[in-house]
Amino acid sequence: MIRIFSALAIITTSAFAIAPAAQASEPKLAGTYSDWRVYTRGSGSERICYALASPSSLSPKAANHGEVFFMVSNWKNGAAKEQPSLMTGYAFKLTSPPNARVGSTKVPMYVSQNEAFVETDGDEMRLVKNMKKGSVMRVSAVSERGTATSYEFSLKGVTAATRKATALCK
Repeated sequence: MIRIFSALAIITTSAFAIAPAAQASEPKLAGTYSDWRVYTRGSGSERICYALASPSSLSPKAANHGEVFFMVSNWKNGAAKEQPSLMTGYAFKLTSPPNARVGSTKVPMYVSQNEAFVETDGDEMRLVKNMKKGSVMRVSAVSERGTATSYEFSLKGVTAATRKATALCK
């Protein structure tokens, strides 16, 4: 998964940055599927397509979480296919990496500053498969300051959203 890390860092950094409207690499909304949205960025073999959701709940409520998103990304050039990741508005504690849970399936993640990625291709596929079958995903993490955080993401619409993101990057 480290092979994709640098590329996904570019997606998340630029996907949420405010860019001039005329810039070709500005993320474009390609559809909304219940609680998930699909965006594309770039063109040709550099096109990136991703499904994205914000948490339906977060804890602790008093903490400053910043913007929080869970994404499932695809690259037209094949560098990533249904790659799940978490992005928050704070840096993670390196010694306490996040984990994502759908039902009884728990998947470990690794971190780089404010982003978390699934460790192995097999776990990526297992998590996304369970996301498509589940109704809620819970993600727990610890901030660099030591604050334990948790998020719930509705999975309503994730199947249609990931299907659309995959189709847009074929």
